Amino acid sequence: MAAIDIAGVSTVYPNGVRAVDDLDLAVADGELFALLGPSGCGKTTLLRTIAGLEQASAGTVGIGALDVTRLPPGDRRVAMVFQDYALFPHMTVAENIAYPLRVRRASKAAQRDAAERMSGDLSLTGLLDRRPGQLSGGQQQRTALARAVAADADVLLLDEPLSNLDARLRLEARTFLKRLQRELALTTVFVTHDQAEALALADRIAVMDAGRIRQLGTPREVFQRPADMFVANFIGSTPMNLLPGTVVDGQVEFAGTRLPASGVPGEVTVGIRPEYLRIAPDGVLSGRVSIVENLGVTSLVTLDCGVPVGVVVPEHEEPAVGDELRVSPAPGRVLLYGEDGRLR
Repeated sequence: MAAIDIAGVSTVYPNGVRAVDDLDLAVADGELFALLGPSGCGKTTLLRTIAGLEQASAGTVGIGALDVTRLPPGDRRVAMVFQDYALFPHMTVAENIAYPLRVRRASKAAQRDAAERMSGDLSLTGLLDRRPGQLSGGQQQRTALARAVAADADVLLLDEPLSNLDARLRLEARTFLKRLQRELALTTVFVTHDQAEALALADRIAVMDAGRIRQLGTPREVFQRPADMFVANFIGSTPMNLLPGTVVDGQVEFAGTRLPASGVPGEVTVGIRPEYLRIAPDGVLSGRVSIVENLGVTSLVTLDCGVPVGVVVPEHEEPAVGDELRVSPAPGRVLLYGEDGRLR
């Protein structure tokens, strides 16, 4: 196990594209850390820079006490699971798992023991003689993880590890991956564009955009208090309500209502997650229901309050289109963003 220390790292491609831009990041020993962001934000390039598959143009990468910035991938004691798993199609499951030991010229007995041990830990018993083409997506994923763990690395790097699985398998794999990482206590960094995946798995999340980190924090911190409007828009299975408002005389005026607010008077954007609005007879926001979207045990209701306002309600409280409804935000859940887009 080892911590990761990234200081002032930039990764610039020959065409001039700055994929990672003067980035600082510290990942703790044994932490399960997520790099989250939209396509093209630099998260995979950063992961590959840690692995040594991309060369940092500036800055340093440290793993444990070792500066690995100029070391080749094979000397960094990292293991990587790629998005397509990159299993050898001509090898059996056992041979794929044992491949890192084969490269290190371990004995055949040691290779066989590692394959059997990993297959038991990762529910691959009985599949050791199959080839990747004979496996399901979930079995291929577990084989790739088993090979990475068998490498006995200090750091595990995962590039979109669940993206090739269907929705049901993804949920199962999420639970399995978190349990495995806890049992191994292995420093793990994973890349994802799926914010639900990052919120469910990670100890901490770095939300990235244009090669930089917009916010770094625990899943709860990132969800409850997005640092800026980019993060507010990106995080959450239902979009955050971002409503125009004005702070005047210690109050914020928005969507036909007023609430107490501190800070400098002026134009703001009011952020309220739909999950933090509740139906209440004396609610401060009122409007007519224009859309009802069934989410299973909850529904996303859109109120016309002069501007659209989303509200998540339990299934037993689902209103009908055309109903008049009053809602109030939960205490402390109204956020104000300044003209610079940053949380005030």
